[in-house]
Amino acid sequence: MLQKNVHSFHIPVMGLAFTIDSPVRVAQYGIDSVISIMDDDLIEKMTAFYAEKFKHPYEEISQKVEDFRAKRITNYLNLLDKVVTQKFESFKSELIEKRTQLEDFISILPSSSELKLQLEQVIASGKNNMMELKTILDHHFASGSIDVNIMTKIDKDNFIDDEQLPVIYNDAHAALRGFVNSTTNSSVIFSAGMNPRLYGYMESFNEFYPDTNGQFQKRIVLKVSDFRSAMIQGNFLAKKGLWVSEYRIESGLNCGGHAFATDGFLLGPILEEFKNKKDELIQSAYSLFTNALASKNKIVPNEPPILKITVQGGVGTAEEHQFLLDYYQVDAVGWGSPFLLVPEATSVDVETRKLLATAKEEDLYLSNISPLGVPFNTIKGTTNDFFKSQRIASGKAGSSCPKKYLALSKEYKKEGSCTASKKHQDKKIEELEAKRNSISYEAYKKEYTAITEKSCLCVGLANASHLELGIPMKGQAQGVVVCPGPNMAYFSKEVSLNEMIQHIYGKKEIENHTDRPNMFVKELGLYVSYLSNQINEAFEITPQQIKKWETFKTNLLNGISYYKSVFENSSYFQGNNERLGKEILKMESQLISFEFNTIPV
Repeated sequence: MLQKNVHSFHIPVMGLAFTIDSPVRVAQYGIDSVISIMDDDLIEKMTAFYAEKFKHPYEEISQKVEDFRAKRITNYLNLLDKVVTQKFESFKSELIEKRTQLEDFISILPSSSELKLQLEQVIASGKNNMMELKTILDHHFASGSIDVNIMTKIDKDNFIDDEQLPVIYNDAHAALRGFVNSTTNSSVIFSAGMNPRLYGYMESFNEFYPDTNGQFQKRIVLKVSDFRSAMIQGNFLAKKGLWVSEYRIESGLNCGGHAFATDGFLLGPILEEFKNKKDELIQSAYSLFTNALASKNKIVPNEPPILKITVQGGVGTAEEHQFLLDYYQVDAVGWGSPFLLVPEATSVDVETRKLLATAKEEDLYLSNISPLGVPFNTIKGTTNDFFKSQRIASGKAGSSCPKKYLALSKEYKKEGSCTASKKHQDKKIEELEAKRNSISYEAYKKEYTAITEKSCLCVGLANASHLELGIPMKGQAQGVVVCPGPNMAYFSKEVSLNEMIQHIYGKKEIENHTDRPNMFVKELGLYVSYLSNQINEAFEITPQQIKKWETFKTNLLNGISYYKSVFENSSYFQGNNERLGKEILKMESQLISFEFNTIPV
């Protein structure tokens, strides 16, 4: 099959709302993007909004309908599929009929694109051959993929009254079913680790198995943080006859949203391992995959299906983008946070976009606001912070918890509760008050903050679309939670889609990046700070804890040695070589100074 993916970047999932309709905005230009299918309430509202906008029929699916969550997701994806197809065909017609439109389009294509080369030859010939243009576009150009994200941990049990529903009605299971039943030919990206029960559920859908051409109607993508995790999960799925079409490597800390820190393994060495062992990854899975397919009497491909390696997290310059493609031979690079400043690509309200544009390094931080208990990258000064602080100050901490997608704690009831909810926090505060006289004021204050700092992500991460598109919001005021990565500090203005693409491909810089740290050095600094905080915040230090920190430190030092070698021998980053070296040496010195055999003062 011809490779029709003309761009070397994709837009990863961001929050619940920020990329919820990105395919409608960018897919006609051949740009892949990922939507979250966690919030079926938001999805239902988006279906109503876009059905009206593009004059498609709409019939509400209420929560009273059986399997409403899956059906809402299917409905929305089907609508997106129709709208994207319609916009894509219209855009192709414009390219054929309007020379200025064609020239503008060529200007946003990467130099490596076969499509760009073919179109430039047509223009250079001086002929106005519409049939030739149409043939080239038909053969080399496809709309961007309408990919979806499922966080594997968001798989809450569901109940009718007190009766627990079968596992297939769990949140992630229902979301998967909604995706599979849609008309899209696209990928599901699983993030946040392995869910064997959910992975097992995929076996029941023919769409995940290869057809006679070795192609898949639905593809599986795993977001991973290291090679070992990829090998384990890929082989686990291969034993079921399921093929992983892409491993999406994400920086542990230099990313938006939930941050899953590694044990000190840095992005560069991780990518190096994937580059060196890609064939091993493919062959290991292919052997298991074909055996499983044969045992199930399924079609067995004669050769391994395509397996892509992509990377995301912290990339911000054309040089970094190209280095990742050339040196590590990845298939594409994810650009997330910078696109929050592109109204044509993402759904962000005006106030939040202004906050993001003015953010400095000190405004972006790794927080504990997520009810999942996983560190969460966010920004100071959100409207959600304002409303949350108001409730805490008035003695009414916690959210009304209208959606309950993160009601995963079984501490108080079998149906689960969210640690950001008022009911859960009331109980926690009551327990804290009962022991108030037996602990220090500092300990009390620390525990109180740990209870009340949790934010309602279900509403906060969805509100931006409501505000931007004018969709009414009901219930308790939650404001907006936004989850940019640290990279947001180096982008300071709203830009057009054309400008952002030109920036990615090095045709026109949208920012003066002289003060911006290299993405690899930035991640290294985040890990050094992370380790330092772990040491300083420890109540007591056990031998096991010391061993863990020593391993973390050793991995970071090994990563530093690796970077020294790479940067010295690469033609990339030569303009900043001296600065790079100084920054790395500074962090190396800081790391070496860490001692773990005493209690921190």
